[in-house]
Parts: sequence; structure tokens; C-alpha cells
Amino acid sequence: MRTFDWNSADAATVGPIEVARWEQYGLQGSMPFGAMWYSVPAGQSSLRDCHPELELSIVVAGTAFVECNGTVTELPQGSAILFDSEEAHIIHNRDEQAPVTIFSAYWMPLADSSDSTASGSTETESHTTEREPAGV
Repeated sequence: MRTFDWNSADAATVGPIEVARWEQYGLQGSMPFGAMWYSVPAGQSSLRDCHPELELSIVVAGTAFVECNGTVTELPQGSAILFDSEEAHIIHNRDEQAPVTIFSAYWMPLADSSDSTASGSTETESHTTEREPAGV
């Protein structure tokens, strides 16, 4: 068994957020997905994020407000959201006192699932930016 702790992870600043990618643990060859924690400071928002990977994000502390496909959805601690490939999103932290912390796992879609949308949405963004967690 291995344990990992956001509080002791090496993090980097990406825009206004702190990001701790799991590559630092040397697991790239043993996991079929990438993973990271990120923290959005009090009263801040992530950069717009859009990438080819599917992304499962779980709120581990605070409440996130996720902007995606023209709507904003409130996600309290313990909630999860799955972003489809190329689905642009921004994570907002409306709490003025505490950060919101999110764990994300991301992976390339399976070849036979390219016509489906995991989120159930019918609209996706076609613009791709450098992978910056917003949820990153």
C-alpha cells in the first residue's frame, strides 16, 4: 500500500492555482491515468481548461462552482464531476476565506468511445489549450 498527501506534495503555481501532479511519485508506468491535486485560492478562479483527456474531479475540501457548457454547477465536498474530452471548464471558489481542493484523474478516451459524451452534454468546445488544471 502507498499513501499520498496533498499537504506534503511538491506543488507548482499554474495561473492562480497550486497544482501537485502525481508524476512526482514515479507512477507513470504503473497507472493507466494521470492524477493531480489542485487548490483554488479563496475568491479565485482557475484558468479555462480544455484538453483531449476525460477528467474525473472530486472535491476533497471546500465547495467548487464549476463553469461548463454555459452553466455553473455547485459541487460541495465529496462531490464529483466527469468532463468529457475537449469539454472546456473553469473552477470557481466563491468562498472568501478558504481554498477549494480537488483531486483529478485524467486519461485518453478509449478508441471506440469517441462518439459518446460522458457528461451527457451535446455541446463541446473545440479549442484546446495547454493542459492547465482547472480541474482543472
